Amino acid sequence: MNEVTNKLTGIIDKVRELKYHDIDWAYKASPAKWSKKEVIGHLIDSAQINLQRFVRCTYEENFRLTYNQVEWVVAARYQDGNINELIELWTLLNRQIVRVLENYPADRLGARCDNSKQEPNLQTVEWLAADYVDHMLHHLKDIL
Repeated sequence: MNEVTNKLTGIIDKVRELKYHDIDWAYKASPAKWSKKEVIGHLIDSAQINLQRFVRCTYEENFRLTYNQVEWVVAARYQDGNINELIELWTLLNRQIVRVLENYPADRLGARCDNSKQEPNLQTVEWLAADYVDHMLHHLKDIL
């Protein structure tokens, strides 16, 4: 878990620095594509869901927790948000995830929850944490 939290801490630092770069956060290549601002919003949604997964897995198992990513981005109106506020919210959520994962009970790392919208797909906390960071890096590659 140390590798995951170290990676996540490094990503947090890099994203916080983006506030000082000249980036067109609102630009959309097409109406069907997310802007960079909406990507950060999607990562906020992902952080919220995954924080709940990690916390609940400390005392519960085999529950399903998913979300409709496109609908959430639209409903949260991230395109209309202030990018500094969005980055700060994303930062705070991820710092909390780091706190939770750094102190995760060793006997619960194998606890599973279902992150699938179709057929059940139970994953361990260890897998979910690593996948969370990989998912984040996938979305941040064009911004970083």
